[in-house]
Amino acid sequence: MAQGEGARPRGRGARGGARIVKPLTQMALEVLQTADGREKTALSHAHAAAWRAARSDDARPEIGRAAPPLQPARPAKPDLVSPRDVPRRKPGSPEGRIAMMHAVAHIELNAVDLHWDVIARFGHLDLPIGFCDDWVQAADEESKHFNLMCDCLEAEGSFYGALPAHAGMWRAAEETADDLMARLAVVPMVLEARGLDVTPGMIDLFRRAHATGAVAALETIYAEEVAHVAYGSKWFHFLCGRENCDPKPTFHALVRRYFHAPLKPPFNTEKRADAGLPPDFYWPLADLPKAQSK
Repeated sequence: MAQGEGARPRGRGARGGARIVKPLTQMALEVLQTADGREKTALSHAHAAAWRAARSDDARPEIGRAAPPLQPARPAKPDLVSPRDVPRRKPGSPEGRIAMMHAVAHIELNAVDLHWDVIARFGHLDLPIGFCDDWVQAADEESKHFNLMCDCLEAEGSFYGALPAHAGMWRAAEETADDLMARLAVVPMVLEARGLDVTPGMIDLFRRAHATGAVAALETIYAEEVAHVAYGSKWFHFLCGRENCDPKPTFHALVRRYFHAPLKPPFNTEKRADAGLPPDFYWPLADLPKAQSK
């Protein structure tokens, strides 16, 4: 039986009576089935708060079991296109900065669904309840990140959905739908780790443009994404330990199988280390120039 599955849910304090909540996987499914970005993130915040309330005093609410869709509900806009068809704009121009904020908002909305999906899809497995705590926290923070970027877009007279967006961001979720270890390797330990590499450059760009709102939003995202990568590394190593396999070659094999591209330096070695990713995890997967690869 999965951790907490089938147990009577408990809530805030036995003296005040039990608080009955929905199974966590049902809450995750509801987020995945909500299309509008602002509505999705509002529901995400509400469910995260309900989970934390139910977890008070070390209570163990019901996890449950769900059958999540292969793809989450999405708003009618933005139009999703091939990466090569996403319009390129000069990063230093106002249009380029709006395009960059739009791209970040799109990433963050996908991240909301990715973290609720890992709960809906794998929450019933025999895992410590801290697994759910971590991914609820990550989903809650990604919801905040999406809204921060939407606020920045709207302050510039734009909005999420005004521009085309990358159609391939959910591919990793689809390809790892049956393999939790692969999901952890590819999503937090590769895709989210890439955010640690590129976000400082974006912050500098917006700072030079005196875009204080965008700088503040990106600094919040940058600080909190370290923990999301760390959650991936933590639970990946937990699963490797339980299955008695060496984490490093296992990570390399899974990334080569599911990611379909080399990792691109330069790497933010300090923040990656803070998140539990040492260099010998990612450098062997890097797209090295020929002079360095000999």
